[in-house]
Amino acid sequence: MHNVTKKEIVDRIAERTKTRHVLVKEIVQSFLDEVVAELARGNRLEFRDFGVFETRVRSARMAQNPKTLERVQVPEKRTVRFKAGRLMKTQIQNPNT
Repeated sequence: MHNVTKKEIVDRIAERTKTRHVLVKEIVQSFLDEVVAELARGNRLEFRDFGVFETRVRSARMAQNPKTLERVQVPEKRTVRFKAGRLMKTQIQNPNT
């Protein structure tokens, strides 16, 4: 498995669209900033065939430090959940199609 960076994605898009890297980088960053801002507002983002991003609240709970076996209270927190869309699921299952 290979880690793909934002720079690599920007390079691919710039090459495919024959657009300057600086402009593509700015657009990609603006898109990512908007996704984060909407999730911070508690909104659900739905991209057809790609997937859905939404926030969920994880309840407060008791946990245990594995080293000391001390019980600790873990406060509730918001997390991001992503559910893959139909097209993404199909592409992942059949990457050569």
